[in-house]
Amino acid sequence: MVVQSPKCVQESSISNGEVSLRTDSEFQKRVSPRLKEKQRVEKELLVRRRVELLDDNEEVVASAVGGGGGGSEEKSSEKKKKTYKRRCIGGNVNQEEEKKVNGEVAKSAEDSEAGNGAVKGVVAEKSDIAKVKETIRLFNKYYLLLVQEEEKRCRKVEADKKASKVSKSKKKESKATKGSKSKKLVVPVLPEDTKSKAKRPDLKAISKMMENGEILYPEKRIGNIPGIRVGHQFYSRAEMVAVGFHSHWLNGIDYMGQNYSKLEEHKGKTFPLAVAIVLSGMYEDDLDNAEDVLYTGQGGHDLTGNKRQIQDQKMERGNLALKNCVEQKIAVRVIRGHESKSSYCGKVYTYDGLYQVVHYWAEKGISGFTIFKFRLRRQDGQPLLTTNQVQFSYGRVPQSVSEIRGLVCEDITGGQEDIPIPATNLVDDPPVAPTGYKYCKSIQVAKNVKLPTNVPGCNCNGKCVDPRTCACARLNGSDFPYVSRDGGRLIEAKDVVFECGPNCGCGPDCLNRTSQRGLKYRLEVFRTPKKGWAVRSWDFIPSGAPVCEYTGILMQTEDTDSVSENNYIFDIDCLQTMRGLGGRERRFGDVSVPTIISSDRHDDLRSESVPEFCIDAGSTGNIARFINHSCEPNLFVQCVLSSHHDIKLARVMLFAADYIPPLQELTYDYGYALDSVYGPDGKIKQMACFCGAPDCRKRLF
Repeated sequence: MVVQSPKCVQESSISNGEVSLRTDSEFQKRVSPRLKEKQRVEKELLVRRRVELLDDNEEVVASAVGGGGGGSEEKSSEKKKKTYKRRCIGGNVNQEEEKKVNGEVAKSAEDSEAGNGAVKGVVAEKSDIAKVKETIRLFNKYYLLLVQEEEKRCRKVEADKKASKVSKSKKKESKATKGSKSKKLVVPVLPEDTKSKAKRPDLKAISKMMENGEILYPEKRIGNIPGIRVGHQFYSRAEMVAVGFHSHWLNGIDYMGQNYSKLEEHKGKTFPLAVAIVLSGMYEDDLDNAEDVLYTGQGGHDLTGNKRQIQDQKMERGNLALKNCVEQKIAVRVIRGHESKSSYCGKVYTYDGLYQVVHYWAEKGISGFTIFKFRLRRQDGQPLLTTNQVQFSYGRVPQSVSEIRGLVCEDITGGQEDIPIPATNLVDDPPVAPTGYKYCKSIQVAKNVKLPTNVPGCNCNGKCVDPRTCACARLNGSDFPYVSRDGGRLIEAKDVVFECGPNCGCGPDCLNRTSQRGLKYRLEVFRTPKKGWAVRSWDFIPSGAPVCEYTGILMQTEDTDSVSENNYIFDIDCLQTMRGLGGRERRFGDVSVPTIISSDRHDDLRSESVPEFCIDAGSTGNIARFINHSCEPNLFVQCVLSSHHDIKLARVMLFAADYIPPLQELTYDYGYALDSVYGPDGKIKQMACFCGAPDCRKRLF
């Protein structure tokens, strides 16, 4: 690990809007004018951001930023500024740091001018939709961690079985050779009891969130849940529990018990009261006509799954709750479950809106037992039902080239990928195909860039199994970053992921090579009205699954000076993200930091905010160059090291952040900072954002 001497730490000062850098002569490094200019622009941007937090009070600004005079704008405009519009890994401003800055500036304003406490730029609270998405992502993280534990347990069981067979074999050999009675074989016993082992990872994940107080809406609510619109899809019952949409993973009726009668807001209501029901075909007497539903009450049916009624139902619990809804005219949320191979539980659940419970009665069911029936009618004024669209989503995906509407290119890869990628255009007249680039599935390295070649590998054989003995797993905090479920899924975003490489003893099927297997989903490039070309998948993509690598020409950042209006440059700023430089939002994870930074270059001793290398996909690249920005993306960027361990030259991978249904556009956050792009005239350039996310900041940069 390289330890920085205090002498080589750069000093910076802000004076009249300009930044001067002073470096000890012993560590003097020649810096290109472009890098100096960008560093100056970033420092000035920080000053500008703080200035905007105040109500144009120049005296307060001066005290808050340490003396930025009124002449800074005039001086900065004298120099021409270049356009720095680059995608990056950690470009998002850390919200905690921004809140801290906002707080400091606000405090300065209060101290300097009593009564003038108005502060601009305070971080807005996240939308309800964003809160729901974050909660489900947290659930998926816990779920995958517990899947990893289960996979470890299964490997241990398998190893114990093999050890048992070997012991039995040796026992027989001992009897045959010695003729004496050997000791009784002791079969290893796993530390966990059978009951805990049988518990599903999704239910364990829910228990974990309950213990930590991480359920989004732990208290039951009547009516709609904030952030969950009609048509929202859940990929398990456990997801519904995680956000508080339906509080039980098995029962069809969710209801508020007698304890809610003590709350002032529910004064005068008769409890229990139903708040949500799940229609999943569990009862033989159910009748679903979309807008009109005949729902069978709970209880009395065979739990083995044959849907048969085996005893009479009683007017209690959920049945009584629905009855009270009829009498008090309380609407309930209706969720429909449909068969789905995409979901690990075999079903996908769709929220279809609020239904009024209009009538109930008792009758003899098909099996001859007394059941309660409830008629529910969908409330008017709600969005159209999406159930049919969800149920037949795979039917809307073309099954052959002849079925593709607006086809302009059968395969933009020219056969380079194992799976063809068609391009469609229903926007332009006449329709045109994407042009102006050369498709290349792998990274092209510029002549003046040298990749390390002496990286060591692990000594595993066939597949890496034990993270304690695998050298690559030890770099990931002594564990594998992936689970094998669904062909390999990354458990969570990390600073950097170390995968097995060319010098490892394992083969291509090793779990720790998940991102190296190329495309495995059917993707399509399509034309949009406002955002140009975009990408979507014909297949369901589970969270944590690798989608594609960002390829192009791997080059030095300095060499992009001559590139004008290139929208496809991706800065490899993983090192800057790990150090939280330039306002980047840090990721945390156990990685072996001393091995990931080369010590043979002087610039490694400097905490510069400008990445040394980038990927230019302007003239050559793969499917990733067509993926659009979103302020609430469904993909995330992950740095991966496999063929070498230099983080400044890491591979850039895109992974699924959520469960992504077929035909949903794939997006990731480009990481542009607002007001960070300047034109040749020295003025800030702006571009509108058309991502359509609820928390869209309205500007791309």
